[in-house]
Amino acid sequence: MHREIDQWYSPALNKNMEIAIWGHYGFALLMLPTAAADYLEYERFQMMDVLSHAVNSGKVKVFSINSINSESWLNKNMHPRHKAIRHTQFNEYVYNEVLPFIKSKTSPETPIITTGASLGALHAANLYFKRPDLIDGTIAMSGVYDLQTYTDGYYDEDVYFNSPIAYLPNLDDGHFLPRLRQARHIHLLSGSGAYESPEAARRFSEVLNSKGIPHELDIWGPDMRHDWPTWRAMLPHYIESKF
Repeated sequence: MHREIDQWYSPALNKNMEIAIWGHYGFALLMLPTAAADYLEYERFQMMDVLSHAVNSGKVKVFSINSINSESWLNKNMHPRHKAIRHTQFNEYVYNEVLPFIKSKTSPETPIITTGASLGALHAANLYFKRPDLIDGTIAMSGVYDLQTYTDGYYDEDVYFNSPIAYLPNLDDGHFLPRLRQARHIHLLSGSGAYESPEAARRFSEVLNSKGIPHELDIWGPDMRHDWPTWRAMLPHYIESKF
């Protein structure tokens, strides 16, 4: 499987940021790490092994970036307002730097789908729902779609606008909402086993239904816990069967 590592100094984040790339062709899959993990997390946990057929066959080209969660919501020593600012800078990094990079490595017409598990699912979904003009869909696994889950009670405008379950009910415009109502790839997945929150996926699905946004809600069984074996089963299944 073809693999590259690239990096650049991010103006948005004021630091060097790496990105891993697997494959040559196919739609672009942008992976967001869990918790405070890095851009090689998916490789370490054998996700790339189970995606190898889809990558090698040219169905998908995978891009994986670093998180900065340890510099924002997971940093217990940081003031909440500064965490919110850092989160906003991360969004700018993705929209203004990562997405153009992906297009340069694929084509202007290549669809970009975000994916992630756990906290990565929140980021993956949020990045898509905020900018459906730049991103074409999301596969969100085991997510909770309210950033307040991670803010220890802090709430401000940035928390609101990075919590899809909060801002989507109030979305009523002539630009983004029509795009979302034409979506083909919004997939909300959850297990029902230990440490999973299928009720969070169901609540978010209800919000999407109320806005007329087509999506797929898929709740897997009680044997599927909040862990890598679950996500290694979910993601290749969706890549192979839905794209």
